[in-house]
Amino acid sequence: MSRKSKSSLEHFKTEVANSLNVNLKQGYNGDLTAREAGSIGGEMVKRMIAYAENNMPGK
Repeated sequence: MSRKSKSSLEHFKTEVANSLNVNLKQGYNGDLTAREAGSIGGEMVKRMIAYAENNMPGK
């Protein structure tokens, strides 16, 4: 994964976490609950699917 891709994904993760009122720190976030971590990942997937569906050719 390129640095630019990794940076974009980290920014996206932070944006989603902020919208869910979950505080992420720079670096290690092992103190998050499983629920918090899962909600961030789940919301990221939902947003990526919505983006893909809205930007597919033929829509």
